[in-house]
Amino acid sequence: MIRRPCYLWGVLFVMVSACSGDSYSDLEEFVSNSGEGLQGKVEPLPEIKTFARFNYEAFNVPDPFSARKNNNQLQHHGTLQPDLKRRKEALESFPLENLVMVGTLQRNKQIFALVRAPDNTVYRVKAGNYLGQNFGLITAISEAEVKLKEIIQDSANDWTERLSTLMLQAQEQR
Repeated sequence: MIRRPCYLWGVLFVMVSACSGDSYSDLEEFVSNSGEGLQGKVEPLPEIKTFARFNYEAFNVPDPFSARKNNNQLQHHGTLQPDLKRRKEALESFPLENLVMVGTLQRNKQIFALVRAPDNTVYRVKAGNYLGQNFGLITAISEAEVKLKEIIQDSANDWTERLSTLMLQAQEQR
């Protein structure tokens, strides 16, 4: 048992002595010669351009892309104005251009129009209902068309009426 630890000490001594020494001469020579023949030059950094400062001051200007303007910013000269407190109907969330009249129904003496929305849902509407995003009130329904009166805002921020028609879609266009 005494011999084994001596052998282990001997092997350990040989391994440590093999790792020590100054045999790095080839590595030192490579490092010293690695920079020879290089003529690199680092370009200076480009000059930083200064830009003119711009302060955005149009926070209180109304959004030109909104369909409705904020009422407290507008001065209405006319008396025509949509009822903004009225509960919206289902077909008022779609633009009028995306709604399609697909037929009519008559019950007793009242005519209903069948209007298809972009989500392929068909709605039954009558005179007095609303269509489109411009407060379009249905004024008359015939077998070929739905007439409505829209209230839109002009460039002077006044509300004006516009007559529109939703025509029956022909069978071949469906």
